Amino acid sequence: MFNVSTIFEDGDVILAGLFPIHYRIIQPDSSFQVKAVTPQCEGFDFRSFRWVQTMIFAIQEINRDELLLPNIKLGFQIYDTCATHTQSLRAALASTNGKNEEISKQDCKGFSTIPVIVGDSGSTQSMIIQRTLGAFRIPMVSYFASCACLSHRNKFPAFFRTMPSDAHQAQGVAQLVKRFGWTWIGAIAGDDDYGHNGIQAFSDAVRKLGVCIAFTEVIPKIYSRKRILQITETIKTSTARVIVMFAIEGDAYPLIREVVKQNLTGRQWIASEAWVTSALIATKEHFLTLSGTIGFAIPKSEIPGLRSFLLHVHPFKSPNNPFVRELWETLFQCSLGASGPNKGIDKSKVPHGQCTGIEDLNNTYSIYSDVSELRVSYNVYKAIYTIAHALHNLDSCKNGTGFLSNNTCANIFNFKPWQLLHYLKEVRFTTKLGEEIYFNENGDPLASYDIINWHKNADGSIKYVQVGSFNAALGLGNELLINEENIIWHNGQMTVPQSVCTERCPPGTRKAIRSGQPLCCSDCLPCPDGEITNDTDSLNCIPCALEDWSNLQKNQCIPKEIEFLAFDEAMGITLTTVSLLGTASTMSVAGVLWYYRKTPIVRANNSELSFLLLVSLMFCFLCSLTFIGQPSVWSCMLRHTLFGVSFVLCISCVLAKTLVVLVAFRATLPSNNMMKWFGTLQQLLSVLACTVLQLVICVAWLLVSSPFPVKQTKYYNEKIIFECDLGSVMAFSCVLGYIGLLSCVSFVLAFFARKLPDNFNEAKFITFSMLIFCAVWLAFIPAYISSPGKYAVAVEIFAILASSFGLLICIFAPKCYIILLKPERNTKKHLMNKTGQLKTYQSS
Repeated sequence: MFNVSTIFEDGDVILAGLFPIHYRIIQPDSSFQVKAVTPQCEGFDFRSFRWVQTMIFAIQEINRDELLLPNIKLGFQIYDTCATHTQSLRAALASTNGKNEEISKQDCKGFSTIPVIVGDSGSTQSMIIQRTLGAFRIPMVSYFASCACLSHRNKFPAFFRTMPSDAHQAQGVAQLVKRFGWTWIGAIAGDDDYGHNGIQAFSDAVRKLGVCIAFTEVIPKIYSRKRILQITETIKTSTARVIVMFAIEGDAYPLIREVVKQNLTGRQWIASEAWVTSALIATKEHFLTLSGTIGFAIPKSEIPGLRSFLLHVHPFKSPNNPFVRELWETLFQCSLGASGPNKGIDKSKVPHGQCTGIEDLNNTYSIYSDVSELRVSYNVYKAIYTIAHALHNLDSCKNGTGFLSNNTCANIFNFKPWQLLHYLKEVRFTTKLGEEIYFNENGDPLASYDIINWHKNADGSIKYVQVGSFNAALGLGNELLINEENIIWHNGQMTVPQSVCTERCPPGTRKAIRSGQPLCCSDCLPCPDGEITNDTDSLNCIPCALEDWSNLQKNQCIPKEIEFLAFDEAMGITLTTVSLLGTASTMSVAGVLWYYRKTPIVRANNSELSFLLLVSLMFCFLCSLTFIGQPSVWSCMLRHTLFGVSFVLCISCVLAKTLVVLVAFRATLPSNNMMKWFGTLQQLLSVLACTVLQLVICVAWLLVSSPFPVKQTKYYNEKIIFECDLGSVMAFSCVLGYIGLLSCVSFVLAFFARKLPDNFNEAKFITFSMLIFCAVWLAFIPAYISSPGKYAVAVEIFAILASSFGLLICIFAPKCYIILLKPERNTKKHLMNKTGQLKTYQSS
């Protein structure tokens, strides 16, 4: 047999109530004991006793109601469960079996003494009771058990609750975490079904949202300081700054007390509804550590008349209520006289002094009489009215409309629990406060929560401020409503705290997951050149389009720089100046030769070819200008063809002059008439023939596959080279090869004629000029290949200008020097001096 502390009032229908009036149980020393000893409870919970009084208040209010259950008196049997599953099960068995701890076979043939149970407050306790009494279909209506596991109708067919399922709360907390950008979360659970299932549902929900759990700890049900210290150390060493805790207040309190003792500040606590409004935890002493706590709470409401009822209790008026006596002695710290304090009171903590009986609850603040935050109390109130309406529907049944055999109805004075269960499933009513109450197919009410934030009152106490709400009826994604401006975070901060394993990766970088670590622990790697990210925490970089490139920050694709040799840049200005200078120099030389065209040195060196050579050199200098500026169809076609024709014309003139020198000296020998075949007309025709051949090659090139402008991206990734594509590489090779062939022939012939006796032998100057020409263009090939882009164009222009200046200086500078500075040497006698010696030498 087992007796527990109870409050009883008789009635036509007795309701059993299970409440954790104490939050600890003292395990007796079982050593050397033969008989079982009744466990003792300690730690009087003012808040829970208010729930008890709310049940009594609701029952008395219903009994006075002339419309609801008229002529039916409700009674109650209330048990203290001490917040443990063993006490809860014993209390439930006692309520259903006439206070017997065990159910005999004979009792199984009968029916429950009490047809319905209000409770329990804990999910684990409720599950154990339902599994034990499930065979009897004894309905339970819980006011605080929120585990989603209790929604399994096949396992708990007689369970109902006025408390929302934790499945919704877990989703709501997950959305809250996501809303504020927290990705590195600590999780703490109580060691019961409420804690385990709640934290598991939360963990599953946040992982789908990309949030990682830094640690998961379980608070032991039986107090263990060693384990509490281990959990505290985990919190201290973890980098997670946001901690979510699903635990009832009795389990959470020892951990909170240790955290406060070690002054672990700087953490943002997210509370489940089981402790977010706990008077045991929300105290002045805890505020420094728990400031800014935010969590989900049962919607609060007002119960008219409850405060007056709570203040009306007195130990002398309620001699059969042991808990009122304990309330009085604990609140006023006194003793009620000869009868002594209740067994649950620790005598060492009660100061000596008798209670006078005139102590006034109205003048003393306590959680018991504070009705400003009626949340669980309102759930108790709704649970009693839910049962009353179900009983009313049972009593209102008319034969012929009932659900029993032959459509009969149950008798309110002799009904069975499973018959009440039928009416509880279908109950639907509106409270005096306008709230509609009903259960879904799982015995759950419509889920709604207040989101509250812990603020500090002027006197240092904690004030619960509503900063949002969660309503499952609004639909997925719209349930959570938050007013961020009203939130005060931990340590009084107004800005949202950060809790990340690693800082968020800014635009321009991508997340690289660390090997062996959670998804949220990553490194931020900069995007490669040509790729960008414009969002935070991007997993991959996005390549830019072909004509775009990434900026320095790698967060935007910008058009690539288009590069070509422009007239207005330093290199373009320099090359243009040199080209024009070369043209001007050539024109000056031509002017000098024209002015002194009748002098021996001009006449002796084939003036017609000299002037044609100067004209071709002018074209060579000018053709370099076509390589500068933005490429176009016409400039691409003109630059290479003009270059090829100009240089062939130039080299053809040099070749003709070299041949003239060789033939002239051979013509001085007796019986040699070769000179008559190399007159001025023949020389010009030979130059024309060579040039026409190059012209034919160029025309064929333009007709078959002409050069065209193209934007190249193969040389540089970050810029576009705007250049002229050759079109036909073979045609270009033919143009260059033909120039090279004429150059080589001219060089060889000039080399053979370099030592011919003459006071002004032009052949040796042609040799030097062709040597320079060939050297420049041989060096041009590797330089051109290794310098793509505008530098390749610059190299080509440099080769044109260098070779042109080489021809101009080597061939014409000596003539101008004699003409302008040594006129005494510009005579026929001087020019013929060595020739005469040669003739004398040959005749002898």
